[in-house]
Amino acid sequence: MPKAIIIGTGSYIPKTIITNNYFLQAQYFEEDGTPVVAKNEEVIEKFKKITEIEERRYETDSSLVSSDLATIAAKKALQDAGIDKTEIEHIIVAHNFGDASAQTNEINIMPNLAMRVKHKLGITNVRCKAYDMLYGCPGWLEGLILASQLIEFGKAKNILVVSTDLISRVIDPHDRNRMIFADGAAAVVLSAKESEKEIGLIDSLTFTSTDEELFYLTLGKSNNPQYKGSSTKIRMKGRKVYEYVIKTLPLMVKEVLDKNNLHIKDIKKIFIHQANAKMDHAVIKRIGEMYESKIPEDLVPMTIYTLGNTSVSTIPTMLDLVKKNKMEGFTINSGDYLLFASVGAGMAANIVLYKEP
Repeated sequence: MPKAIIIGTGSYIPKTIITNNYFLQAQYFEEDGTPVVAKNEEVIEKFKKITEIEERRYETDSSLVSSDLATIAAKKALQDAGIDKTEIEHIIVAHNFGDASAQTNEINIMPNLAMRVKHKLGITNVRCKAYDMLYGCPGWLEGLILASQLIEFGKAKNILVVSTDLISRVIDPHDRNRMIFADGAAAVVLSAKESEKEIGLIDSLTFTSTDEELFYLTLGKSNNPQYKGSSTKIRMKGRKVYEYVIKTLPLMVKEVLDKNNLHIKDIKKIFIHQANAKMDHAVIKRIGEMYESKIPEDLVPMTIYTLGNTSVSTIPTMLDLVKKNKMEGFTINSGDYLLFASVGAGMAANIVLYKEP
């Protein structure tokens, strides 16, 4: 059976840096439409203490949309992989909001983003399939899982798995949660490799919890009753999300490791979705407690401090940065076991166990 391995990575990080001071002049409202009483300095300080986010990136070029960012990242991944675009048989694009207009913030998802990326890459092969993965923040990881299955069953040799979102265009300017989110895109080329060794994507696990959890992350109108703009704004029950993540993700990690007869000490890197530093620290601590081990800091790359929550692009961006030696103190070596873990709207959660060739 062919093994699914990552042979190229690429990412797009917008140039415009948005510090926390950017939000000092904001006018915030509670969910019930009443103004937030606390001063913005207090709101920002509390936000920083919880999330540890000091800055994030917004795409300020109004001519660019999400599929443009995705195409840039995809080109970098193809170049890194050293293969021609004509060799790509599937393009899977994970996103949440399609191509959001900088002028109106309206969302456009027809045709889908994968077809737009295929067009922008100049791939004319009609047998190259292009489809989107709408799966919340775990979307890129779920795309990777799907791509690996296609490769393992001999249905494809080279697949482009891309992530992209311009979240700055769909956040509520009157919601404190806006400070969490940021823009970005990333991509990998997943390819088939014949090997007797255990390499590439080894195992995965996915949960979807759709009872009351379905409404933890949704879209809706602004907190400001007088707001006249788009009604497509992110609504998040932050505390509910936090509780779900720290309860669910550690157990999923243990299930995957136990199934493969591995201990947390066997894992060399954990790439966890970066939504809230306090939450990520709590997840890592709980995983360590299950194994009666303290997980060292150099096991968990963190980009949330300067890049914020880039949704579907968080994990592949970190992977690209580490592989390109752009995160000091973090490296990946042949034979390393890696864990990827993400949770997002739905609620959906997934884990991937990967062994570097």
